[in-house]
Amino acid sequence: MHRPVPGKYRYHRNTASDCGGQAISMMNKIITDENPMVPFLGKLKYVRDLGNEIKLLGVELMDGGALAFSEYHPGQFAFVSAFGVGEAPFGIASTPARSGILEFAIQRLGTVTTELHRLGQGDVVGIRGPMGNCFPMHDFAGKNIILLGGGIGGAPLRPVIHTILDNRKDYGHFTILWAARHPSLLIFTDEYEEWRSSPDCELHLTVDHPDQTWDHNVGLITELLAKVAPSPHNAVTITCGPPVMIYYVNQVLNKLGFQPEQNFVTLEARMHCGIGKCGRCNLGDKLICVDGPVFKMTEVGQFLESYL
Repeated sequence: MHRPVPGKYRYHRNTASDCGGQAISMMNKIITDENPMVPFLGKLKYVRDLGNEIKLLGVELMDGGALAFSEYHPGQFAFVSAFGVGEAPFGIASTPARSGILEFAIQRLGTVTTELHRLGQGDVVGIRGPMGNCFPMHDFAGKNIILLGGGIGGAPLRPVIHTILDNRKDYGHFTILWAARHPSLLIFTDEYEEWRSSPDCELHLTVDHPDQTWDHNVGLITELLAKVAPSPHNAVTITCGPPVMIYYVNQVLNKLGFQPEQNFVTLEARMHCGIGKCGRCNLGDKLICVDGPVFKMTEVGQFLESYL
């Protein structure tokens, strides 16, 4: 049984948080006068293997969907429908600045993702969104940024990486810590050279269980973070991964001197509606789908233990 809907969400609530945390109209955010529960249609332009049981779906939106997604931001998500099977939420893994194609990294874990993996170029899917708030990239200008991605949780961070690399002079030193359980589960490996060769940028890789060809760090991302030991001076951190990873990463960040207001996280949840109606994704008095998925640790730190 899921937790009851917090009182402030029990009545009509067509609002979501924008990148600055202020309420904006969900209807305006998607497309005026459209039902946010009805998906736009999108055609698969390509399906590529990213890792073991992980595929990258490139979606070209049709009709009103192209307008709805003409401007979306790092950290936002959307529901992807496999017609006749169901829908599920996924972090958007692309930026409109780089391509007109909407991209999602999808790991095969259940019925919906299995069906999405079965689809190929030319097949049609449903897309609802863009939803949720986003990372306040303008507020990060001039700051050193430490980004920590774990497994498939790195997918929503790829737009952050692309935004920083495409506007390199706007940000300070950029440190990427990228982790997975096994080398076969690392995603976007074809982009690592671009990341590490960007000015004032460093990339550190780690896996829990290496294979014979692995020549990078071995161990948990928390161990890698303690080893790299970035300075908290004029810095912010951005973390996405399983809740247990986020919890322990923030314990290490605290030891390194980072304050909770410096640490941003993006959370996942079992969502049904994505617009603050069902209450499935509530975390304390927050609804991850509309108040998040991006939060400062000052907002959600006290609730993370409930995810462990």
